[in-house]
Amino acid sequence: MNTMKTTIKESVGDKLFLISIYVILSLLLVIVLYPLIYIFSSSFSSPSAVTSGRVWLWPVEFSLKGYATLIENPKIVTGYANSLFYTAAGTIISVMLTIMIAYPLSRKTLFGRNMLMMLITFTLLFSGGLIPTYLVVKQMGLIDTRWALLIPNAIWVWQVIIARTFFQSSIPDELIDSSEIDGCSDLRFMWSVVVPLSKPIIAVLFLMYAVGQWNAYFDALIYLKTANLFPLQLILRSIIILNNSSNATDALKQVERQQLAELLKYSLIVVATLPVLVIYPFVQRYFVQGMLVGSVKG
Repeated sequence: MNTMKTTIKESVGDKLFLISIYVILSLLLVIVLYPLIYIFSSSFSSPSAVTSGRVWLWPVEFSLKGYATLIENPKIVTGYANSLFYTAAGTIISVMLTIMIAYPLSRKTLFGRNMLMMLITFTLLFSGGLIPTYLVVKQMGLIDTRWALLIPNAIWVWQVIIARTFFQSSIPDELIDSSEIDGCSDLRFMWSVVVPLSKPIIAVLFLMYAVGQWNAYFDALIYLKTANLFPLQLILRSIIILNNSSNATDALKQVERQQLAELLKYSLIVVATLPVLVIYPFVQRYFVQGMLVGSVKG
């Protein structure tokens, strides 16, 4: 028995439209990917090749001098350890607090939830400012402590809105009613039902907070004084400033330090972004789902 396969022939307009889509996507890919390749290649090139502009796509005069300079600095290891601690502890604290405030706000039975949500959203438009915030942190005794980087910015309003919307659309009221009939407490329901059903949004929150904590340096610049507490970003900043403000009298040494400072910029970018690039593939499958569900306002 012969089976006939019918294929729909695309019109010329459809083919041109498809070609244009591929061309646009290819251009966007090049625009996004090329700076990353350039930074990576520059970090493995020689200082003279970087400053002379000879690096275009591949490493020129392959060299590990930038990374060797970073490894020789003992503050780098301390900064990495501090940043890992701030990122891990800060992300856990932020995600827990965000869920604790977003889930009650998603339930219609919470008295005054609309007023609370309005007050929370109000902080997106207005804030106390830098000086009042510093005075509050100082009054709480958090200056020059690790808690200064974990507590003041523990909750982000936009993440609360996303999580609240996710809970509203994914945790039906009927599920809560059935759990109450079975004698389930609120904390038990939160741990046994809400958390397992909220893996996509939790993964999104973890990624957002982790990236924010890892890249943060301004709070450390303001609140920290002890070098042993500095995160990696602040130490990398000080290394660049130190190499750019050299007081060397020898012109040759001055040029070498300027070339090294330019090379260090690219090496530091690779070192600083590496942990985020390693973590992202593990949460990427949850990221799209959580963002699409949590971004629907209701």
